[in-house]
Amino acid sequence: MHKESIFLVGPMGAGKSTVGRMLSERLQYEFVDSDHVIEERTGASIPMIFDIEGESGFRDREESVIDDLTQRPQIVLATGGGVVEREENRKHLRSRGFVVYLKSPVESLIQRTKHDRNRPLLQNANPAKVLRELMTQREPWYIEMADLVVETQQVPVHRVVKQIIDQLHEEQVI
Repeated sequence: MHKESIFLVGPMGAGKSTVGRMLSERLQYEFVDSDHVIEERTGASIPMIFDIEGESGFRDREESVIDDLTQRPQIVLATGGGVVEREENRKHLRSRGFVVYLKSPVESLIQRTKHDRNRPLLQNANPAKVLRELMTQREPWYIEMADLVVETQQVPVHRVVKQIIDQLHEEQVI
């Protein structure tokens, strides 16, 4: 178990990659984005994987990548928003590192993701409705597995990172 690894969870648009990059720099940890690793390993974009294999095929690939990445020491891992849908992922994240839930209101997520074409679940007539439904479904899991919940709306990235680092020190994780 690598309790010193930091795993960021939360909905798409909450800032996991942005916060993760800055947090990894401050901690001098490796930064890893699980979606990027999936794309590297398959040689295909996330939307293409969804088109060819469907969401369940993508989730199978994601589960394998999460199992691998959560075993690495001293990383900051930005996960995909739906990582919590599989019990195996939740188990690995909870047991192998310090989980931070980056929380943001749905209205903010809608604004942050409205022009992003790399999010297959939002490529429909009503992405705001989809985001609300996903949050209703996923937020209980985010909260249940979080060692720390950090609000990201209206908070500069450096403050979010400082809050996480302060808590990591307080809990003697780092």
